[in-house]
Amino acid sequence: MIPWLRPGAPFPSVTRALRQPNGLLCASIDVTADRLVEAYRSGIFPWYGPGEPVLWWSPDPRMVLVTDEFIARRSLCKKLRSLAKDETWQIRIDTSFGAVMRACAEPRPGQDGTWITEPIVNAYGTLHRQGLAHSVEVWDGKALVGGLYGVSIGRMFYGESMFTRVADASKVALATLVRLLLAEKVPVIDCQQNTSHLASLGGREIPRVDFLAHVAKAAREQPVDWKQYTATPLNQLLSAY
Repeated sequence: MIPWLRPGAPFPSVTRALRQPNGLLCASIDVTADRLVEAYRSGIFPWYGPGEPVLWWSPDPRMVLVTDEFIARRSLCKKLRSLAKDETWQIRIDTSFGAVMRACAEPRPGQDGTWITEPIVNAYGTLHRQGLAHSVEVWDGKALVGGLYGVSIGRMFYGESMFTRVADASKVALATLVRLLLAEKVPVIDCQQNTSHLASLGGREIPRVDFLAHVAKAAREQPVDWKQYTATPLNQLLSAY
């Protein structure tokens, strides 16, 4: 049994999260921008399937990507350096946040549905308008071919989802985000759950207690000024690879 989170009630301690399924903490009837901010500051995130209540999680261990541990294979590095020079693709920040979310919500092979429902789109859209949620977009001309979105609080970035419509587009978005966060002295991206794809890019698990200690400090620090990155493409960041 897990507790039911009533409107206005605080989250239970993450120490009450289940071991199986790992990290399931509580459930609620809806999700709001304010509730999301509270969750992220507490090391909690929403994830649920179609027809389910909103389920809130804090797994132990926690999957993270330390920004200076990002792994780009030789072939990817070659592509990244090429994009830094010729801009066949353009990498932009926050020019089409809603489109990125909806692309991430599109059905994928082996999946019956998506947790990125209309209430989720609305809640994160509110965070975006508040300057707390951001998208990294890969454009081929006028076509959005890949990207990712997540939440930024203080000097902490919480990755949510990514998508690709052509080979390597999501990796290009992540590689750009990593260089931006390194420049801004943001050392950790929350990846939430362990996947082989994230592990291949340098992601690793850390104890939840260590993750929470980092979040408690990083989320209180001076926020990143994301607006400075919205005026022009960020391809030049890729020259570092």
